[in-house]
Amino acid sequence: QVQLTESGGGLVEAGDSLRLSCAASGRTFSSTVMGWFRQAPGKQREFVAVISPRGVSIRYRDSLKGRFTISRDNAKNTVALQMDGLKPEDTAVYYCAASFRTWDYAEVVMTTYYNSWGQGTQVTVSS
Repeated sequence: QVQLTESGGGLVEAGDSLRLSCAASGRTFSSTVMGWFRQAPGKQREFVAVISPRGVSIRYRDSLKGRFTISRDNAKNTVALQMDGLKPEDTAVYYCAASFRTWDYAEVVMTTYYNSWGQGTQVTVSS
């Protein structure tokens, strides 16, 4: 298990940028697959982006490609999500998640792939 704490959320206007950060505890961070998910009111939690332990493999939700960028710093035990050109439909609680499972291109987009979750950070985009 790894403990995760998100930060960086807030209220912004459409077109603005935000950078979310997730801090992880534990010495095994460099072995974990790290993902970002989001959940809007009344909707299911959905995949946003994921990065492999060494950052070699990255996958994004198709509709977010070009606007969101995931990165990680294994020396600091952090993973970040840079969000540019924000839209009102990006409004949601954003969660980071960790998995010790082997990278699987198909499974990394599923919530069930992940072992640990943060508490989430609210992102609200006004029009």
